[in-house]
Amino acid sequence: MPTIFTRIIQGEIPAYKIAEDSNFIAFLDVNPNTKGHTLCVPKKEVNKLFDLDEETYNGLMQFSRKVAIALEKVVPCKRIGVAVIGLEVPHVHIHLIPLNEMSDMDFSKKVKLTPEAFSLLANQIKAQL
Repeated sequence: MPTIFTRIIQGEIPAYKIAEDSNFIAFLDVNPNTKGHTLCVPKKEVNKLFDLDEETYNGLMQFSRKVAIALEKVVPCKRIGVAVIGLEVPHVHIHLIPLNEMSDMDFSKKVKLTPEAFSLLANQIKAQL
């Protein structure tokens, strides 16, 4: 059964997409730790980060870097935090989280945004790429 991320990639589930190429996609997390919390996902459905082939792994890191640089230009923060957890969705994904304090990486702490705020934010980040 395809993961929720594969379903987003295939267009079955809507997402606030920020960037996409033939191998990767980035979209806003709909249950974000902070405003701008973004997921970078390979289109190839692989469960664990270190199970990716080296080319895909390196490509995901390069793609994530570009997205993080754009994200930092739009969302005021001290830095962009990076996390790879992967316990909720068995499909490799990198969390990019705008940080102003350590607690912003706490996955039990969430913020709420309206659909309009998500759309505006996604468009602002896209414009920076």
